Amino acid sequence: MPATAHGLDELKALAGTDLGRTEWLEITQDRVNTFADATDDHQWIHTDPERAEDGPFGAPIAHGYLTLSLVIPLFNRLLQISGISMSVNYGLDKVRFPSPVRVGAKIRLGGVVDTVEEVKGGVQMHLAFTVEIDGGDKPACVARAVYRHYA
Repeated sequence: MPATAHGLDELKALAGTDLGRTEWLEITQDRVNTFADATDDHQWIHTDPERAEDGPFGAPIAHGYLTLSLVIPLFNRLLQISGISMSVNYGLDKVRFPSPVRVGAKIRLGGVVDTVEEVKGGVQMHLAFTVEIDGGDKPACVARAVYRHYA
């Protein structure tokens, strides 16, 4: 069950909170192909399963930016926010992709609210995200994200 916050004061109170982890999400070849179409990145390591079997990863892999983009829907499974007028993704301070995500693997998101500070009309949250791979030694992605929430 996701954490909840209603209004700016409850968001501020989340500073330092570990939001836990989501359920696992399987990365399918269809999702990878759809992302390839959307981004015009059809490199064979992503979209050609037969060739990718003989490649450096032994299977097709998800695009790093596909993994990063899944932070958005997965974050909504960690924290439900109400009582505000708008939330915006303000950006990323740092992103790394320590391990590839093979097609068929399962990933999940872990998140920690590092800081919450006031900005004009709202608050700014810095979150540490880790995208884990089921059975993996290293995460697929580690990122420090910044969100703004307005009254």
